[in-house]
Amino acid sequence: MVNAAAAGHPHRARRSALTVALCCAVMTGLLLQLAAPSETSAATSATSAQDKDLPALFKAGDYPAIVQRFQALPKDATPSKEMLRLAFHSLVKLGRGEEALPLYPRLKTEGQPDDLTLLSPLALSLVTSRVRDQKEHVRIAAYTVLAELGLPETGPLLEDGLLNSSVLVRARAAEAIGRAGLAAKSGALKRAINDEAPSVRIAAMNALGDARIMEMKPRLIEIGRTEEGPEAIFAYAALFKMGQTDMLIDITNAATLPDAEVRMAAIGVLGRLKRPASLAVLSQAVYDPNPSVRAFAAGALGEFGSPGGVAPLTHALGDEMAMVRGVAAGSLGRLGLKENRPLLQALTKDPSLQVRASAAESLLRLGDSSVLLMAADLARNPDPSIRGSAAQALSATSDKEALSVLQALLQDQQPLPRLMAAKALGKLSGPVIPILLKGLQDSDEAVRITAAGSLLQQTARAARPTRRP
Repeated sequence: MVNAAAAGHPHRARRSALTVALCCAVMTGLLLQLAAPSETSAATSATSAQDKDLPALFKAGDYPAIVQRFQALPKDATPSKEMLRLAFHSLVKLGRGEEALPLYPRLKTEGQPDDLTLLSPLALSLVTSRVRDQKEHVRIAAYTVLAELGLPETGPLLEDGLLNSSVLVRARAAEAIGRAGLAAKSGALKRAINDEAPSVRIAAMNALGDARIMEMKPRLIEIGRTEEGPEAIFAYAALFKMGQTDMLIDITNAATLPDAEVRMAAIGVLGRLKRPASLAVLSQAVYDPNPSVRAFAAGALGEFGSPGGVAPLTHALGDEMAMVRGVAAGSLGRLGLKENRPLLQALTKDPSLQVRASAAESLLRLGDSSVLLMAADLARNPDPSIRGSAAQALSATSDKEALSVLQALLQDQQPLPRLMAAKALGKLSGPVIPILLKGLQDSDEAVRITAAGSLLQQTARAARPTRRP
């Protein structure tokens, strides 16, 4: 009906009738929508109904069933957060981290920090899924990351690595078992002391010596008595760690033997053992006629960590070989003495760009950010190895400019700079996780594995409780 006022005006009456009709149409449409749910709503309801038994399947370890259920959803269906979460974790459990990776942005709450409880198992899955890759360099990259992390939960994989056809994989696996604190329980590691490859035998001796596995002493004594090469030196070192302090004399004497490889092994061991009486031997070794031995001596002085190493390292900075100068520059930074900055500043003009990169790393380690511009310039060098060295140098600082350069290097055209940048990002503090997530999608497998390793370092650091003063 229309009111009396409208009745006196035909045009008003027609407008009022039209308004009523439109209102009725709108209300009818709304009622129809409420009465009949859309296809999307129906699909969502169906998905929700299917979610009920997923937790039980996950608890029972039936991860393939959960993944199959998730992948069978219609394309227009919207899975619940619970289904997404369980599908994500199931893929990770099955070693299919690369399939789980696209699900992470859908699980992460927008505007909130990255979820470390999701990223940590994802990153580990991306590494461990590659330990049996057909390509040797990929397996080496995976075991290198595991050796750096030393995670006890990867023990079965590390034992398996000692049976790998690759010598480098076996050596990395032995090193990882030692770092994970599993040497005492590892029968495979004890057998690796008889491996056909010297580098694997040495890695096993180092791990067994660090863990002081006393039952291995007879075998170590035998190696020290029968071997004449570097292996005997590492057997002496393991015995020294097990309490036979007289072995230090044999190691010290070996630092002056005619065989250069034996001298290098002895010098390296003395640097790690850090016995005060060894400083004089290491200092003298920077004058060795063999440049490789001089480089070993410079590195050992940095590992030794004594201020008494400054004088011999200063001598090594003037060595004719760039390799020796570069190692000496790195060792000066590791000593942590700010008064060494003038020596390192002089090396920023060295003819060798590699030496400049080592000097920049040490200066950054000592808190001198004035070399950031030079490091950024090295990161643009045409030589990919120089760009890689620049990435390593920038790992010594968490400056925003360094982070920006590393982010650019992670998009380099060559894999080496990208790999070095991914490795460096694991050592920095700051907002690096979003950058590393992009590295997980790199076209090169080794870069992806390295980025996953750095992500694990970041999640472990973030989970570590902060110490209060």
